[in-house]
Amino acid sequence: MWRVFLGGLFLIFFQNDWGFLSSKDNVLKEDISPFVSISQLKLPKHLDFCGEALELDNPIMQERAEREFFINLQSPGQIILYLKRSGRYFPIFDSIFKKYNIPEDIKYLAVAESGLQNVMSPKQAYGIWQFIPTTAKEYNLQVDEYVDERLNIYKSTEAACKYLQRAYEVYGSWTLAACAYNMGFSNLSNNIDFQNTRNFYELFLNEETSRYIFRIAILKEILKNHRKYGFNIPTTEIYKPFKTKQVIWSEEIPNLAVWAKAQGTSYLWVKVLNPWILKRSLPKPKTPYVIDIPVDEK
Repeated sequence: MWRVFLGGLFLIFFQNDWGFLSSKDNVLKEDISPFVSISQLKLPKHLDFCGEALELDNPIMQERAEREFFINLQSPGQIILYLKRSGRYFPIFDSIFKKYNIPEDIKYLAVAESGLQNVMSPKQAYGIWQFIPTTAKEYNLQVDEYVDERLNIYKSTEAACKYLQRAYEVYGSWTLAACAYNMGFSNLSNNIDFQNTRNFYELFLNEETSRYIFRIAILKEILKNHRKYGFNIPTTEIYKPFKTKQVIWSEEIPNLAVWAKAQGTSYLWVKVLNPWILKRSLPKPKTPYVIDIPVDEK
């Protein structure tokens, strides 16, 4: 009885009291489908990733897609945070993707990898794009005691683009390129050679990679069509990119807090805008540091 009562209370609270279900923000009410019950929602009949359709007519693939669909909708708080963070990071991704001719859907790969946070995995993959140290260095990201460019949003995004661009050239498919990003070139190539197919939907892969493409495609579906699933966040509540300017610095910084004040800002802002700086100081660099500082700290 208590479970029934609490479940009903949760749904009432979810529908009526959470800010993201507000009908404000210039959205017509008929465009919003209130999230009454997950069981009433159906997986879309068509999903695609980078223009490549998911084979949902295959019952195995249908079940995999539904798994990601319902699991993600079970975590509304996470979806809200993904939506909010996307406002800060997607514009950066889009500008760099254009330089490398990378499809815009790849930004949802970053959501699947890290939730758009600088997190570390048990395998020591770090940052929004989740590079392990060896791969990071292979793509010219500095990783040492003082600097970890896996946490530099601009440089790590460029490295991710180069990795995926190379994978697409090798496999001829963005779906397989994403698989290579998840499991590595050698592991994917070994599976392709052994199973004698380059069709992702015919490959038997490890569970994580088997779920990976579906997770990305489902995140794309929910985030792009968030109002359809009841997530109506006013644009004023989406996180904005920070307004910054770059300081080019060629010398040692023995005390980052003192340096920050000399630049007219604070240690807090320098660390938030430059998470790649690991310590309270920086040694003299081989190539100049590019350090972001705020233009407007409000």
